[in-house]
Amino acid sequence: MAGQSTTQKGERILSLRGISKKFGAVSALTDIDLDVHAGEVVALVGDNGAGKSTLVKVLAGVHEPTDGTVEYMGKPVRLDSPATALNMGIATVFQDLALCENLDVVANLFLGHEISPWRLDEVQMEVRAWTLLKELAARIPSVREPIASLSGGQRQTVAIARSLLLNPRIIMLDEPTAALGVAQTAEVLNLIERVRDRGLGVIIISHNMEDVRAVADRIVVLRLGRNNGIFTPDTSNHDLVAAITGATENSVSRRHDRLQTEAREETA
Repeated sequence: MAGQSTTQKGERILSLRGISKKFGAVSALTDIDLDVHAGEVVALVGDNGAGKSTLVKVLAGVHEPTDGTVEYMGKPVRLDSPATALNMGIATVFQDLALCENLDVVANLFLGHEISPWRLDEVQMEVRAWTLLKELAARIPSVREPIASLSGGQRQTVAIARSLLLNPRIIMLDEPTAALGVAQTAEVLNLIERVRDRGLGVIIISHNMEDVRAVADRIVVLRLGRNNGIFTPDTSNHDLVAAITGATENSVSRRHDRLQTEAREETA
Protein backbone atom coordinates (compact mmCIF):
# COMPACT_ATOMS: atom_id res chain seq x y z
CA MET A 1 0.00 0.00 0.00
CA ALA A 2 1.37 3.38 -0.98
CA GLY A 3 1.75 5.83 1.87
CA GLN A 4 1.33 9.56 1.99
CA SER A 5 5.11 10.05 1.99
CA THR A 6 5.17 9.43 -1.78
CA THR A 7 2.74 12.27 -2.49
CA GLN A 8 3.99 15.80 -3.20
CA LYS A 9 2.18 18.72 -1.58
CA GLY A 10 -0.34 20.18 -4.02
CA GLU A 11 -0.42 17.03 -6.17
CA ARG A 12 -3.92 16.03 -7.21
CA ILE A 13 -4.80 12.78 -5.48
CA LEU A 14 -8.46 12.36 -6.30
CA SER A 15 -10.64 13.63 -9.14
CA LEU A 16 -14.36 13.04 -9.54
CA ARG A 17 -16.11 13.97 -12.77
CA GLY A 18 -19.84 13.74 -13.43
CA ILE A 19 -20.53 11.45 -10.47
CA SER A 20 -24.20 10.53 -10.15
CA LYS A 21 -25.90 8.09 -7.81
CA LYS A 22 -29.48 6.88 -8.12
CA PHE A 23 -31.48 4.78 -5.71
CA GLY A 24 -34.32 3.56 -7.91
CA ALA A 25 -36.07 6.70 -9.18
CA VAL A 26 -34.38 8.96 -6.63
CA SER A 27 -31.24 10.87 -7.70
CA ALA A 28 -29.09 11.38 -4.60
CA LEU A 29 -26.15 12.83 -6.58
CA THR A 30 -26.12 14.44 -10.03
CA ASP A 31 -22.99 15.37 -12.03
CA ILE A 32 -20.72 15.94 -9.01
CA ASP A 33 -17.19 17.21 -9.67
CA LEU A 34 -14.60 17.21 -6.87
CA ASP A 35 -10.81 17.44 -6.65
CA VAL A 36 -8.65 16.72 -3.61
CA HIS A 37 -4.96 17.61 -3.45
CA ALA A 38 -2.19 16.55 -1.11
CA GLY A 39 -1.75 18.83 1.87
CA GLU A 40 -5.17 20.49 1.73
CA VAL A 41 -8.43 20.37 3.67
CA VAL A 42 -11.61 20.33 1.60
CA ALA A 43 -14.87 20.96 3.47
CA LEU A 44 -18.12 19.49 2.16
CA VAL A 45 -21.07 21.51 3.39
CA GLY A 46 -24.76 21.52 2.62
CA ASP A 47 -28.18 21.20 4.18
CA ASN A 48 -29.68 17.88 5.23
CA GLY A 49 -30.38 15.86 2.10
CA ALA A 50 -27.78 17.73 0.04
CA GLY A 51 -25.92 14.50 -0.78
CA LYS A 52 -22.89 14.83 1.52
CA SER A 53 -23.27 11.42 3.17
CA THR A 54 -23.95 9.70 -0.15
CA LEU A 55 -20.83 11.25 -1.69
CA VAL A 56 -18.71 10.14 1.28
CA LYS A 57 -20.08 6.61 0.95
CA VAL A 58 -19.23 6.63 -2.77
CA LEU A 59 -15.65 7.62 -1.93
CA ALA A 60 -15.51 5.05 0.87
CA GLY A 61 -16.59 2.29 -1.51
CA VAL A 62 -19.94 1.71 0.23
CA HIS A 63 -21.96 2.82 -2.83
CA GLU A 64 -20.84 2.50 -6.44
CA PRO A 65 -21.74 5.55 -8.55
CA THR A 66 -24.39 5.11 -11.22
CA ASP A 67 -22.50 7.37 -13.65
CA GLY A 68 -19.26 9.32 -13.79
CA THR A 69 -15.54 8.67 -13.44
CA VAL A 70 -13.14 8.51 -10.51
CA GLU A 71 -9.41 9.09 -10.97
CA TYR A 72 -6.94 8.30 -8.19
CA MET A 73 -3.35 9.46 -8.64
CA GLY A 74 -4.16 10.19 -12.28
CA LYS A 75 -5.53 6.74 -13.09
CA PRO A 76 -9.18 5.66 -13.53
CA VAL A 77 -10.33 3.48 -10.65
CA ARG A 78 -13.44 1.68 -9.47
CA LEU A 79 -14.37 2.04 -5.82
CA ASP A 80 -16.48 -1.11 -5.58
CA SER A 81 -16.02 -1.93 -1.89
CA PRO A 82 -14.76 -0.39 1.37
CA ALA A 83 -11.75 -2.72 1.24
CA THR A 84 -10.87 -1.43 -2.24
CA ALA A 85 -11.03 2.20 -1.11
CA LEU A 86 -9.01 1.51 2.04
CA ASN A 87 -6.33 -0.50 0.21
CA MET A 88 -6.10 2.27 -2.37
CA GLY A 89 -5.43 4.84 0.36
CA ILE A 90 -8.82 6.40 1.16
CA ALA A 91 -9.62 6.14 4.88
CA THR A 92 -12.92 7.18 6.44
CA VAL A 93 -13.74 8.10 10.03
CA PHE A 94 -17.51 7.97 10.32
CA GLN A 95 -19.42 9.92 12.92
CA ASP A 96 -19.97 6.89 15.19
CA LEU A 97 -16.14 6.36 15.27
CA ALA A 98 -16.59 2.54 15.55
CA LEU A 99 -14.45 2.24 18.68
CA CYS A 100 -14.64 -0.58 21.23
CA GLU A 101 -15.16 1.13 24.57
CA ASN A 102 -14.02 -1.81 26.68
CA LEU A 103 -10.63 -2.01 24.90
CA ASP A 104 -7.67 0.30 25.49
CA VAL A 105 -6.19 2.79 23.00
CA VAL A 106 -3.57 0.36 21.62
CA ALA A 107 -6.13 -2.39 21.00
CA ASN A 108 -8.43 0.07 19.20
CA LEU A 109 -5.63 1.49 17.06
CA PHE A 110 -4.59 -1.94 15.81
CA LEU A 111 -8.02 -3.61 15.80
CA GLY A 112 -8.08 -5.93 12.80
CA HIS A 113 -4.48 -5.02 11.90
CA GLU A 114 -2.61 -6.45 14.86
CA ILE A 115 1.15 -7.00 14.64
CA SER A 116 1.85 -10.76 14.70
CA PRO A 117 -1.82 -11.60 15.35
CA TRP A 118 -1.10 -15.24 16.27
CA ARG A 119 1.26 -14.09 19.00
CA LEU A 120 0.51 -10.44 19.66
CA ASP A 121 3.53 -8.15 19.75
CA GLU A 122 2.14 -5.90 22.46
CA VAL A 123 5.41 -4.03 22.96
CA GLN A 124 5.82 -3.04 19.31
CA MET A 125 2.17 -2.02 19.03
CA GLU A 126 2.46 0.14 22.14
CA VAL A 127 5.64 1.81 20.85
CA ARG A 128 4.05 2.53 17.46
CA ALA A 129 0.93 3.86 19.17
CA TRP A 130 2.93 6.26 21.35
CA THR A 131 5.08 7.35 18.40
CA LEU A 132 2.08 8.21 16.22
CA LEU A 133 0.18 9.98 18.99
CA LYS A 134 3.25 12.06 19.87
CA GLU A 135 3.71 13.02 16.19
CA LEU A 136 0.11 14.23 16.24
CA ALA A 137 0.64 15.99 19.59
CA ALA A 138 -2.40 14.09 20.83
CA ARG A 139 -3.53 14.65 24.40
CA ILE A 140 -3.99 11.02 25.39
CA PRO A 141 -3.00 10.32 29.02
CA SER A 142 -2.03 6.70 28.38
CA VAL A 143 -2.30 4.26 25.49
CA ARG A 144 -3.49 1.71 28.05
CA GLU A 145 -6.52 3.80 28.99
CA PRO A 146 -9.84 2.16 28.02
CA ILE A 147 -11.75 4.13 25.41
CA ALA A 148 -14.69 4.43 27.84
CA SER A 149 -12.61 6.74 30.07
CA LEU A 150 -11.64 9.18 27.27
CA SER A 151 -13.34 12.44 26.33
CA GLY A 152 -15.12 12.96 23.02
CA GLY A 153 -12.15 14.82 21.56
CA GLN A 154 -9.74 12.11 22.67
CA ARG A 155 -11.92 9.43 21.10
CA GLN A 156 -11.97 11.35 17.83
CA THR A 157 -8.17 11.55 18.05
CA VAL A 158 -7.91 7.77 18.48
CA ALA A 159 -10.22 7.16 15.51
CA ILE A 160 -8.16 9.49 13.29
CA ALA A 161 -4.86 7.99 14.48
CA ARG A 162 -6.18 4.49 13.74
CA SER A 163 -6.86 5.45 10.12
CA LEU A 164 -3.36 6.95 9.79
CA LEU A 165 -1.70 3.66 10.73
CA LEU A 166 -2.75 2.35 7.30
CA ASN A 167 -0.78 5.14 5.57
CA PRO A 168 -3.66 6.62 3.54
CA ARG A 169 -3.34 9.49 1.09
CA ILE A 170 -6.84 10.80 1.86
CA ILE A 171 -8.75 10.79 5.12
CA MET A 172 -12.46 11.65 5.29
CA LEU A 173 -13.96 12.90 8.55
CA ASP A 174 -17.74 12.88 8.99
CA GLU A 175 -18.82 15.60 11.46
CA PRO A 176 -15.58 15.34 13.50
CA THR A 177 -16.56 18.06 15.99
CA ALA A 178 -20.24 17.20 16.45
CA ALA A 179 -21.32 17.25 20.11
CA LEU A 180 -17.86 18.35 21.31
CA GLY A 181 -17.18 21.19 23.73
CA VAL A 182 -15.07 24.23 22.87
CA ALA A 183 -11.77 22.83 24.16
CA GLN A 184 -12.32 19.40 22.58
CA THR A 185 -13.29 21.00 19.27
CA ALA A 186 -10.07 23.05 19.27
CA GLU A 187 -8.11 19.87 19.96
CA VAL A 188 -9.67 18.07 16.98
CA LEU A 189 -9.23 21.07 14.65
CA ASN A 190 -5.54 21.26 15.62
CA LEU A 191 -5.25 17.55 14.85
CA ILE A 192 -6.81 18.07 11.40
CA GLU A 193 -4.20 20.73 10.65
CA ARG A 194 -1.41 18.38 11.71
CA VAL A 195 -2.82 15.64 9.46
CA ARG A 196 -2.84 18.12 6.55
CA ASP A 197 0.76 19.07 7.38
CA ARG A 198 1.72 15.40 6.99
CA GLY A 199 0.79 15.80 3.30
CA LEU A 200 -2.58 14.08 3.32
CA GLY A 201 -5.68 15.25 1.55
CA VAL A 202 -8.43 15.78 4.14
CA ILE A 203 -12.16 15.89 3.45
CA ILE A 204 -14.35 17.07 6.32
CA ILE A 205 -18.14 17.08 6.42
CA SER A 206 -19.49 19.61 8.87
CA HIS A 207 -22.50 21.79 9.64
CA ASN A 208 -20.38 24.15 11.76
CA MET A 209 -19.25 27.03 9.56
CA GLU A 210 -16.78 28.35 12.15
CA ASP A 211 -15.01 24.98 12.34
CA VAL A 212 -14.96 24.83 8.54
CA ARG A 213 -13.44 28.32 8.26
CA ALA A 214 -10.80 27.44 10.86
CA VAL A 215 -9.21 24.58 8.90
CA ALA A 216 -10.55 24.39 5.33
CA ASP A 217 -8.58 25.51 2.30
CA ARG A 218 -11.64 25.15 0.08
CA ILE A 219 -15.34 24.89 0.86
CA VAL A 220 -17.43 22.82 -1.56
CA VAL A 221 -21.18 23.39 -1.29
CA LEU A 222 -23.66 20.69 -2.27
CA ARG A 223 -27.33 21.49 -2.77
CA LEU A 224 -29.99 18.95 -3.72
CA GLY A 225 -27.32 16.49 -4.83
CA ARG A 226 -25.48 18.91 -7.09
CA ASN A 227 -22.41 21.15 -6.93
CA ASN A 228 -23.47 24.64 -5.91
CA GLY A 229 -20.20 26.52 -5.66
CA ILE A 230 -16.61 26.38 -4.37
CA PHE A 231 -15.65 29.01 -1.81
CA THR A 232 -12.68 30.17 0.23
CA PRO A 233 -12.73 30.32 4.06
CA ASP A 234 -13.04 34.12 4.01
CA THR A 235 -16.33 33.95 2.10
CA SER A 236 -19.10 35.75 3.98
CA ASN A 237 -21.77 33.84 5.90
CA HIS A 238 -24.29 35.57 3.63
CA ASP A 239 -22.84 33.98 0.48
CA LEU A 240 -22.35 30.56 2.09
CA VAL A 241 -25.88 30.41 3.49
CA ALA A 242 -27.27 31.53 0.12
CA ALA A 243 -25.36 28.73 -1.65
CA ILE A 244 -26.40 26.12 0.92
CA THR A 245 -30.09 27.06 1.06
CA GLY A 246 -30.56 28.47 -2.43
CA ALA A 247 -32.17 31.58 -0.94
CA THR A 248 -30.56 35.01 -1.00
CA GLU A 249 -33.19 36.34 1.40
CA ASN A 250 -32.75 34.83 4.88
CA SER A 251 -31.97 35.84 8.45
CA VAL A 252 -28.24 36.00 7.77
CA SER A 253 -28.70 38.23 4.71
CA ARG A 254 -31.11 40.50 6.59
CA ARG A 255 -28.67 40.85 9.48
CA HIS A 256 -25.83 41.52 7.02
CA ASP A 257 -27.85 44.25 5.29
CA ARG A 258 -28.88 45.79 8.61
CA LEU A 259 -25.28 45.97 9.86
CA GLN A 260 -24.14 47.52 6.59
CA THR A 261 -26.90 50.14 6.85
CA GLU A 262 -25.96 50.94 10.45
CA ALA A 263 -22.29 51.26 9.48
CA ARG A 264 -23.14 53.68 6.66
CA GLU A 265 -25.30 55.76 9.00
CA GLU A 266 -22.49 55.96 11.58
CA THR A 267 -20.01 57.23 8.99
CA ALA A 268 -22.45 59.68 7.38
